[in-house]
Amino acid sequence: MRWTPGDRSNIEDMRGRSGGRAASIGIGGVVLLALLSWATGTDFLSMVTDQQGAPSQSAGTAGEVKATPAEERMVDLVDQVTDDAQTTWERLLGNRYQRTRVALFRDSVSSACGMAQAATGPFYCPADSKVYVDLGFFGELSERLGAPGDFAAAYVIAHELGHHVQHLMGTDEQVRQDPRSGANSASVALELQADCYAGVWGHAASASGQLHAGRIELDPGDTEEALRAAASIGDDRLQKMSTGHVAPDRFTHGTSAQRTTWFKRGMDTGDPRQCDTFSAAAH
Repeated sequence: MRWTPGDRSNIEDMRGRSGGRAASIGIGGVVLLALLSWATGTDFLSMVTDQQGAPSQSAGTAGEVKATPAEERMVDLVDQVTDDAQTTWERLLGNRYQRTRVALFRDSVSSACGMAQAATGPFYCPADSKVYVDLGFFGELSERLGAPGDFAAAYVIAHELGHHVQHLMGTDEQVRQDPRSGANSASVALELQADCYAGVWGHAASASGQLHAGRIELDPGDTEEALRAAASIGDDRLQKMSTGHVAPDRFTHGTSAQRTTWFKRGMDTGDPRQCDTFSAAAH
């Protein structure tokens, strides 16, 4: 994926205002421990202590941000993907679309939806209409989950912006009205639709540069990067990694196969109307 840095107008940098550091095992390790705790009822997270010390690049409580060049490059990437994806949705939805920003944090953050830690992963908060991201997630996505590449990271951002589209369209209300949980729940359908919406943006970004000339251009192999990312964070794969077995009644985002299927549908069609994951056929 080829791109050039922008002005960071799509970013709210909260890295210097975040809370205490998570355990030094890294975000991926904390995610796995969180899944283990949730699945077994044992608080594995409380057993972890930071015995290795904090890395030299850390955020102070006074608001100072110290970052590596690699992290700053990722800030620019998130900003540019956010701008590009939002331009796509403005073209698709017209004045129904309202732009938002991505809040970057380290370790923990206080959002309008409450406190969140890096182990939560990137998330969308409908209460303030913002996407929240700890940049360390992308390193774990690449190194621990086997999904490297700029377009893999771009898929994650586009997925969260898909939740913003759902909120603007009132689609997320269907989750509140559906009491079911697990594989056939409305919450899973909501996540799969966000995957499809990420693909809709990917289609636009790959469409001969007509909508995105000078900002983002896709290269051969970029789609495969996103598909690997979608597969790497399927409920079935994460459950196998954490507990050794699959429990469909505890699904929250869909299987690896479902996530890749719906992303690819959006990528192939570029049509958000093809992203009806709430129909019976979606399950």
